[in-house]
Amino acid sequence: MASVEETRARATGGKTHEHRSEVRDGMRIDWDVPIKMDDGLILCADVFRPVKDARYPVILSYGPYAKGLAFQDGYPSAWQRMAERHPDVTAGSSNLYQSWEVVDPEKWVPHGYACVRVDSRGCGCSPGFIDHFSPRETKDFYDCIEWAGVQPWSNGKVGLNGISYYGINQWHVATLQPPHLAAMCIWEGAADWYRDMTHHGGIVCTFWENWYDMQVKTVQYGAGERGKRSRVHGELVCGPHTLSEAELKNNRSALGDDIRAHPLDDAYHRARSPVWSKVKTPLLSAANWGGQPLHPRGNFEGFVRAAAKDKWLEVHGIEHWTHFYTDYGRQLQLRFFDHFLHGKNNGFDRQPRVLLQVRHIDKFVERAENEWPLKRTKWTKFYLDPAGGALARERAPKTAAKRSQVEFEALGDGVTFLSEPLTQETEITGPSAVKLFASSSTKDADIFVVLRVFGGDLKEVVFQGAIDPHTPVGQGWLRASHRKLDKKLSTPYRPYHSHDEVEPLKKGEAVELDIEIWPTSIVVPAGHRIGLTVRGKDYVYGGPSGGKLSNFKNELTGCGPFLHDDPRDRPTHVFGGVTSLHFGAGRHPYLLLPIIPPKKTAARKRASRRD
Repeated sequence: MASVEETRARATGGKTHEHRSEVRDGMRIDWDVPIKMDDGLILCADVFRPVKDARYPVILSYGPYAKGLAFQDGYPSAWQRMAERHPDVTAGSSNLYQSWEVVDPEKWVPHGYACVRVDSRGCGCSPGFIDHFSPRETKDFYDCIEWAGVQPWSNGKVGLNGISYYGINQWHVATLQPPHLAAMCIWEGAADWYRDMTHHGGIVCTFWENWYDMQVKTVQYGAGERGKRSRVHGELVCGPHTLSEAELKNNRSALGDDIRAHPLDDAYHRARSPVWSKVKTPLLSAANWGGQPLHPRGNFEGFVRAAAKDKWLEVHGIEHWTHFYTDYGRQLQLRFFDHFLHGKNNGFDRQPRVLLQVRHIDKFVERAENEWPLKRTKWTKFYLDPAGGALARERAPKTAAKRSQVEFEALGDGVTFLSEPLTQETEITGPSAVKLFASSSTKDADIFVVLRVFGGDLKEVVFQGAIDPHTPVGQGWLRASHRKLDKKLSTPYRPYHSHDEVEPLKKGEAVELDIEIWPTSIVVPAGHRIGLTVRGKDYVYGGPSGGKLSNFKNELTGCGPFLHDDPRDRPTHVFGGVTSLHFGAGRHPYLLLPIIPPKKTAARKRASRRD
């Protein structure tokens, strides 16, 4: 049955605002261009293109954040921080057309691109029912690409570019292989709806339900005067109609309920995840070392697993939105799209396949590589010693033979294992894994592992992450009843869990757990220590608060908005007992780290980038 707003949209020809065109700030701008979907619904798009009539390649984005809402108005705290610390972001632009997580047309149109922004179904100026990442939404995205590919101002080549949501859905639509899709840049976009986003290790992440309240419902089509107005043309960014709260609710899915209703990786999740063998579009995948627990994993998985012949990986640090807009990120994107959309022979096809901003304590150092994980990686085991709480490169004989265990409250802070001070500078770059042997006093247990670095004074070293200013080096999660591995996809450094059945624990009986720690990079100075914490709840930074951002509900305490604290998913009677780690008698738990030796030949490096 059609929603209230779908019916209304069809009756009015689907137009929300009047389609109009003007020339301003050196661009031909077409506001609220109607795009008809295969079910008759009309979506609205804004098109920014050069004034001169010609055929141009297209940079397209499709998403829920309201195309007419200025970055400064929708996300003021993020904008202020970025503009103050990175003046190149605002330079050379009026910044009137800056919107959250999409390109600034004033910096792309002069290079001969048409920039198309589409409000996704049910959001901004587009009516309809909101169902994020659903097959319906992915088909809409496909139709928008094909529409853009045949417009009189298009050269038939469509590129996709954008951060987060605008990157995630690129993986999905690429699976459908739109004929006019010629290239895509996925900037910090997750891929697997289950593993990357809704269930980390099988544990529900509360981010999506809170995000829905803060960033989607506020720009839902029909919010009317309750929404904001465009600072460019003064029109309402959520369409001209004002719907009641009941009508708005009827026009959207119950996202949090839907996620909780699917605790395993079933058809619901697979329909919202890419099919890697079908992703063949040339791609640039840009990840963030500090993006855990949302933004790095899908970028690495996509680079490794996508069937595309032409694919590149870039990895950086600091806030999740910043480098998309800095000269560094924008110029990289421009070179990529110039090659694949304009057909310029600019050498991008000969660029090394991997570009890393290797993270140090106080800076980033650029380094080109050819593959991921790095071939010269020395996979090194650090064994957990229960006697002294140590991480040791060699198993102590007494530890190997003697049966023992360490207990902690299942919902508590857990235990930390520390290496000796490092005798030399040590680079850790790549995915990591932890092998544990654990039991519970109940039928299940949630395990959170945190890869950490401590200075000689045992003060923890943390970083500005994608969201949180106090982010640890790496994190991993696993619900013990989800311990079953997919043997075809698992590797020693990246265990891959099937999440297709629940295997309850027997009280006090130890089971073997292999836990993935998402890829990271850190050059640890001599004299510092590596730490591994095994705990029963989210990491919390021991220092001062990270404050709050305008678009998130919670205070930033180390994990940003990516928490796993829903009591409906983690009832106390199941997850609130005692967890035990087991050692000896053939059980040798360890942390597997990717230690990177220096290159034999001098690496080509450009200027270091500081936080």
